[in-house]
Amino acid sequence: MALLQEWQKIAYNEKANKGELQRFWQRYFLLEKGVYEKLLTNPDEVVEGTVKELAEKYNLSVLEMAGFLDGINESLVTPNPIDTMEEDTKVSLAFDKEKLYKNMVDAKAEWLYELPMWDDIFDKETKRKLYLEQKKSGTVVVGKKVGRNDPCPCGSGKKYKYCCGR
Repeated sequence: MALLQEWQKIAYNEKANKGELQRFWQRYFLLEKGVYEKLLTNPDEVVEGTVKELAEKYNLSVLEMAGFLDGINESLVTPNPIDTMEEDTKVSLAFDKEKLYKNMVDAKAEWLYELPMWDDIFDKETKRKLYLEQKKSGTVVVGKKVGRNDPCPCGSGKKYKYCCGR
């Protein structure tokens, strides 16, 4: 079984006790924060290796590293083959800084996007701009509703009720 599937079986176990699952995630988020602190301290360093090597480097179990790789994958310059990875799969943690910051905002992970290391990467205004861009990207703007007797938006010149409103 691929590492990601094993990780998901544990992390999203619906049969698990709610308290145990909550403690599991609290512990994982602390570990995740520690890895991000190290990665963001030197953001231009390209970190590569096998899943097992990276797990050892960041003091994680192989399954915790699989979970971390799953979480960061959308923010990477080149995504890793997370669905099929095993302990000896070569992976890279080369991330796109803006994408990573936005994904942390999207995940509502304040403990990650408020890390002090971001201050050395982006100035306050850039962080604010990225934050707002991400928040607005999920906002649906509904246009003005076309009334029955309004001109049809298709440009035919007819009333909406006699044209596209049928």
